[in-house]
Amino acid sequence: MPTLTEFDALPAADARALLLECCGSTRWAAAMIAARPIGDLQALYATGDRIWWDLRPEDWREAFAAHPRIGARAPIAPVASQERSATWAAQEQAAAASSSDEAIVAALAQVNREYETRFGHIYLVCATGRSAEELLANAHSRLKNDATTELRVAAEEQRRITRLRLARLFGGDG
Repeated sequence: MPTLTEFDALPAADARALLLECCGSTRWAAAMIAARPIGDLQALYATGDRIWWDLRPEDWREAFAAHPRIGARAPIAPVASQERSATWAAQEQAAAASSSDEAIVAALAQVNREYETRFGHIYLVCATGRSAEELLANAHSRLKNDATTELRVAAEEQRRITRLRLARLFGGDG
């Protein structure tokens, strides 16, 4: 786990690999690298948030695709460095992935398909600390959103996930 001082001094390619573990948007990672030196964790979070909301919807969708579906293990689209990202995704989705209720697992798979058909991207939610039942209810609720609203909701979920991952990477509390 690098310090922010070490991160600020990394070659761009190494910094990019670390950032893509936190968020799969290549434009976000490039803008974060360009914003260095970051300085402290609060500046890191603020910079990450500002850059995230300045991106285009296709950049958001690129980040979404770097995640596995809720209850699945593999991301939709591979990212440059997946080992730590895959571990984080497994931890974030522990409740959904460990549900022993086969009906819930099947319902999550079904709602994932419905969601992707309706919105054109995976159902993305910050799953940390949430049960499989909560995630299922959340997905059903979000299926009622219009496409524009839901894209913003999913983008906010990605922002939350990114912040948690930045905190894990740099030893903060997110």
